[in-house]
Amino acid sequence: MARKRIREDDEAQIDITPMMDIVFIMLIFFIVTTSFVKEAGIDVNKPEATQAQQKPSATIFIAIRPNGEIWMDRRMVDVERVAANIERLVAESPTDTIIIQADKEAMHGRVMEVMDQIKAAGDYIITIAGEQ
Repeated sequence: MARKRIREDDEAQIDITPMMDIVFIMLIFFIVTTSFVKEAGIDVNKPEATQAQQKPSATIFIAIRPNGEIWMDRRMVDVERVAANIERLVAESPTDTIIIQADKEAMHGRVMEVMDQIKAAGDYIITIAGEQ
């Protein structure tokens, strides 16, 4: 009988290429399905409201400071550019709700100007943020 001789050099090798392919595909899946929130970039003192509710689905926030500055996506914008910025942000992460975070000392007229710009950008649900 002839016996086969096994060499010690022929060790079993593990091919990790299929595992790396699966990990890469999962990474792409999670990046594509992730919803990114576009914060305003500043903190404001919101007015208190007893009936305030949390709206988790919004991804676009617009902050209005007491001096009238408007902040979107961590930068200050002019009131005339609010609609264009909304269109850009909605193209990046689609949503139908926009939250206005107006400081309690902000002028009502400035808030109305921002709301007009939101309506000019499209048919969005406008929510005013408040403290509970």
